[in-house]
Amino acid sequence: MPRELVTLACTECKRRNYTTTKNKRLTPDRLEIKKYCRFEKKHTMHKETR
Repeated sequence: MPRELVTLACTECKRRNYTTTKNKRLTPDRLEIKKYCRFEKKHTMHKETR
């Protein structure tokens, strides 16, 4: 199965807030998305964790 479940962590507070799926074949590197962090109460960059 090419799609994998990944967890996204906030770069500022380091909490794991979101889960999403990504295609491992098309994006082999780590995912970075700007999403809302409810602990920081603002939009921050979220990076894929392992």
